[in-house]
Amino acid sequence: MSSFNRFTGKVAFVTGAASGIGRATAIAFAKEGARVAIVDRTENALQLTADAIAAAGGEALVIACDVSVPDQVEAAVTRTVETLGRLDIAFNNAGVENKAAPLAEIELDEWDRVLDINLRGTFVCMKHEIAQMLKQGDGVVVNTSSGAGVRGVAGGSSYAASKHAIIGMTKSAALDYAKSGIRVNAVLPGNIETPMMDRFTGGNIQKAIDLEPVGRLGKPEEIAEAVLWMSSDLGAFVTGASISVDGGWSL
Repeated sequence: MSSFNRFTGKVAFVTGAASGIGRATAIAFAKEGARVAIVDRTENALQLTADAIAAAGGEALVIACDVSVPDQVEAAVTRTVETLGRLDIAFNNAGVENKAAPLAEIELDEWDRVLDINLRGTFVCMKHEIAQMLKQGDGVVVNTSSGAGVRGVAGGSSYAASKHAIIGMTKSAALDYAKSGIRVNAVLPGNIETPMMDRFTGGNIQKAIDLEPVGRLGKPEEIAEAVLWMSSDLGAFVTGASISVDGGWSL
């Protein structure tokens, strides 16, 4: 973990912050000086993240929010601004895996569940985050897509569809707001050592390792470093980018 203070005075809003990539990124922002609104479906699930941020000397605002419910998203962004004063960085990371099945066997309820959280949830978050950033005159948004956003995945049509769509939405929003001081990018993780990966493989992590050209799973902290770079002044000329951090999986 870097020891810079790139985000002193900044406020970051991180969804899916109760575990995995979201937790690691929220902690990384806090270690570099940001005050962080950590968002997930239940407050109890967020407590470990909040404790880690406090142990690092940081400040966390815990917000229970289901990103598939627009009113909850709007309330979460409003509470962040009311409590922390502004919103400089948004990392839209909340997402779910699909139940593996060939396309013709996917139930409509399952399709809607995946798209509602992964795609619609990201859209609604961006809608309210960017509205606040426009008031301030600047801001950075990073969305979590996936290596599955640039390749097909057998048994994963709903997940791949949502992650492909996030890239298109990211590129379009980047053009919408390029002259408004707001940058919008996407990070594309590969197979990462997270609870989601454990669920998706049914605990058979070796199956995921075998897919990685580098021969190992990525770490959540490695994705966090990419997100922090995109969110910092070091990435000031980067917008509309889709940056793969996947050990070569999507090649």
